[in-house]
Amino acid sequence: MAKIAPFSAWPWENLGIFKYMLLGPLVGHVIHSGLQGVDHLASNWCFHIIFISLLRFHLYMWYTNICNMLFLTRNHRVLPQGIDFDQIDKEWNWDNFIILQALLASLAICLFPNGFAHLPVWETKGLIAIVVIHVLVSEPLYYWVHRFLHGNYLFTPYHSFHHSSAVPQPVTAGSTTFLEELLVTTVIGLPILGCCLSGYGSKTTIYGYVLVFDVLRCFGHSNVEIMPHWIFDYFPYFRFILYTPTYYSLHHIEMNTNYCLFMPLYDVIWNTLNTKSWILQKEISLVSGKSTRVPDFVFLAHGVDITSALHVPFVFRSFSSTAYSARLFLLPYWPFAFAVMLVMWARSKTFLLSFYNLRDRLHQTWAVPRFGFQYFLPFASKGINKHIEEAILRADKLGVKVISLAALNKNEALNGGGKLFVKKHPNLKVRVVHGNTLTAAVILNEIHEDVKEVFLSGATSKLGRAIALYLCRRGVRVLMLTLSTERFQSIREEAPANCQKNLVQVTKYQAAKNCKTWVVGKWITPGQQRWAPRGTHFHQFVVPPILAFRRDCTYGDLAAMKLPNDVEGIGSCEYTMGRGIVHACHAGGVVHSLEGWTHHEVGALDVDRIDVVWKAALKHGLLPVSSLPK
Repeated sequence: MAKIAPFSAWPWENLGIFKYMLLGPLVGHVIHSGLQGVDHLASNWCFHIIFISLLRFHLYMWYTNICNMLFLTRNHRVLPQGIDFDQIDKEWNWDNFIILQALLASLAICLFPNGFAHLPVWETKGLIAIVVIHVLVSEPLYYWVHRFLHGNYLFTPYHSFHHSSAVPQPVTAGSTTFLEELLVTTVIGLPILGCCLSGYGSKTTIYGYVLVFDVLRCFGHSNVEIMPHWIFDYFPYFRFILYTPTYYSLHHIEMNTNYCLFMPLYDVIWNTLNTKSWILQKEISLVSGKSTRVPDFVFLAHGVDITSALHVPFVFRSFSSTAYSARLFLLPYWPFAFAVMLVMWARSKTFLLSFYNLRDRLHQTWAVPRFGFQYFLPFASKGINKHIEEAILRADKLGVKVISLAALNKNEALNGGGKLFVKKHPNLKVRVVHGNTLTAAVILNEIHEDVKEVFLSGATSKLGRAIALYLCRRGVRVLMLTLSTERFQSIREEAPANCQKNLVQVTKYQAAKNCKTWVVGKWITPGQQRWAPRGTHFHQFVVPPILAFRRDCTYGDLAAMKLPNDVEGIGSCEYTMGRGIVHACHAGGVVHSLEGWTHHEVGALDVDRIDVVWKAALKHGLLPVSSLPK
């Protein structure tokens, strides 16, 4: 077992979410003082510590969220790669430093009660004093502490963890070891303590210094260059007073340069300034707002419901890095999400949601600002198709090679599985793909070869038709649930003459009471599931998935595939899918792009291509979810 360096691990590392209980005594003191009427909140320092801690937590969290709003920041990023699951996991406990500094602040107040007693709200001299102490003490102190942490002895045990985050984000500032954060706490604490003990302290000075300190740390770690270069052209010396996101990102790339806290002046004084700092900053600033790299592939997604809309990287990064499930903490955000939905319904356009790289090709996920229930409102179909059409035309204009449509964006009743757009715009260069061929392949390859009878609901849909025709060719008897004899006969006539007997129309679920293999393409109730015999396995291609009601039966996952292991920059889960797993229709578009196929995949499925697409997916390293270890 590897030896852990002293003070590298956090004392509360094993507490998990219960680490917040460490602030319990402060909260308890505030409540007790309020009930007893001992202290007014304005003079209760426990209250101020808790309140500042909450402000700091939300500042770092929401600054990170804004940085992950790719539709705003994609052309301002210093490092272009995405945030992956590994970095998110490393930074999971980024807020440890807030807890540490809250505890040390309460200790300082206990040790120096006179210095913090009866501080005024405002003190001008205190503002000047804290700036002077920061510039003359904190800045050089941080510089040398930071530089020593990069030494041969200290870097690996104490600072390498911070640098293991490839792409800086505001929360990366808190992704540190315990000793490292003790040193940073000294840097931020000395100006506050010195100002208060000198008699020039004030509540505004303390609040202002802490929050400005945090804003500047977030700014530098953001990886989003928002500083216009013309400021340095008109005020050349300003570049030595305030660093930029480019300046800090260069420190992550070339670690023996740019050690400063906020002021590059000290890197100039001690000759550790990266000479590319301002050249690169100007280059990035000049291209800001302009489209840079064009994606090869786009997956056009949509919202499912109100709470699942919060499962995006720019709301809760850690939450989106795990498979979606309804959580109690989402409830307070529901009204806000509902209000945003109304605004998006009225005004928003398709926006960039996330991206990843695969085989040196950029893959992006765009989202149509519509939610599941809206697709079933008759008056909304025209507006939804308009959004989808605009996304396709935008992709075509940019030079995207393939655009794949998510579940409801290719609904047969809405646009004929994308056929509407291809027919309307026959000269499209971008290939429109519904991806259902691979979805059918995934489902079909889950059905064992020894199965002789299958019950199929949603039998006359695009997928249902293809599955039925494929299985009947394989000699499987397919009980097709449909009330439309005309549609059933039409599908049956497509089958080879010697296989047509394998397709059987049924109109009730009772017909499947002896069939143990169900393929569900239409949502079924627990009552309808009761007709399945004990030991039935439910394969499904219905969104949302059916309820796992029967304990004596088994339920398959939605048709999905795991992306190849060489995918880079993926850090959010696709709805209820696990990490690195995408819906089969998404994977179908990926395969279409990797293969370089030049045909559109819209409308009815070509049954003869199911095996072709399946073999291509396996060739490129995609794996069906059913083959993964549970």
